[in-house]
Amino acid sequence: MASSQIRLKILPSVRCLFDKLVQVKVEGLAPHKPVQLRSKLVDDRGVVFKASALYKADETGQVDVSCAPSLGGSYTGVEPMGLFWAMAPDTPHNKFTKKNVLSPTLVELEAVNGETGVILASETNEREYMTEGMKRIPLEEGKIRGVLFIPPGKGPFPGIVDLYTFGGGLSEPRASLLASKGFVVLALAYLRYQDLPKSPKNLDLEYFEEGVIYLRSRPEVKGPGIGIISISHSGALALSMSSFLSGISATVCINACNANTAIPLHYKDLVIPPLSPVIENVKITDSGLVHVRDALPDPSLEENRASLMPIERATCQFLFAVAEDDHNWNSAFFANQAAATLRNHGKETFQLVSYPKAGHFLEVPPMPYCPSGFHAAIGSDVLFGGEPKAHSDAQLDLWERVQEFFKSHLDNSSIC
Repeated sequence: MASSQIRLKILPSVRCLFDKLVQVKVEGLAPHKPVQLRSKLVDDRGVVFKASALYKADETGQVDVSCAPSLGGSYTGVEPMGLFWAMAPDTPHNKFTKKNVLSPTLVELEAVNGETGVILASETNEREYMTEGMKRIPLEEGKIRGVLFIPPGKGPFPGIVDLYTFGGGLSEPRASLLASKGFVVLALAYLRYQDLPKSPKNLDLEYFEEGVIYLRSRPEVKGPGIGIISISHSGALALSMSSFLSGISATVCINACNANTAIPLHYKDLVIPPLSPVIENVKITDSGLVHVRDALPDPSLEENRASLMPIERATCQFLFAVAEDDHNWNSAFFANQAAATLRNHGKETFQLVSYPKAGHFLEVPPMPYCPSGFHAAIGSDVLFGGEPKAHSDAQLDLWERVQEFFKSHLDNSSIC
């Protein structure tokens, strides 16, 4: 059969939002013959990510990735989105980067003859971050720096502040995709962005307070309270905002620490020092990566309590998400400690969800899994932990939970 009759289809459309599932099908193949499917994307830093999987055409000469098993390659078994989440960087220790959400991520898919290596068909999936009519507004309001995403439609909508990692800069994909679900989202930078300091001596909670006040004042935002979503280092900032600032109704902390880390945090006359790492607990793996999981001490010990966030003061609802194989730090220990603090103060105002075999960077699905990469606070490549399949499943589950959590606690939110 001539390859011109072979079609690779992406259904329901070649264009979709980044977090949407698609069905990949190949038709017109020789029945029962092997075919390799390949995926490739180039991120905004020029890093190439690839995956491949070997399939066998059925008796009608078709491969439907949503129900046919991969027989080998980057993953095995029935994995409808395997060609996306299993992509790995050509050069190791690189995390997928998307700086410009105004353009889609292009994923090239190819069907290759499993015996000759000849390309039989190809198609490109355009995975977008902005829905039609969404506004993206870069902000330089007073001190605050970031980008505001406003969904199309009449509104008003629930508001969310999105905080990212210690790596700094601004990460917009999660914020824009949350906005596509009907939230006004402020992606708030806090270091290494525009005129914000690269290596500040301390962080001021007043800066984050200004962001909260600004978001709550927007006419598109319905009150009374807003949400916060955070990951890694920013988790403690989210906890401090929830503890000290008014107007917070729902806070998501993904693989966070319940104490301040890296830089002192100031608020009015209060200084919350960072936890001091236990240097002898930092290990080097055989491959030369730094293993920092056990570098931070127990925040509840007397000598460390000044670094603890006083979350017993908070009146909001919390969602703590934990990857059990997080190698960045012991996020399960910290989240359980935070939950115990709330419970000890008579507050059942939290959900704690735990994901076995998942690693540190739980992102919007089907973001490629990042097992290792550069750590801004350490200054070298570190292990982030996890296994690709389990990590992908965790991202899928958590993304749905985050949306449900915000919908249930912000749509009719009450704050103290």
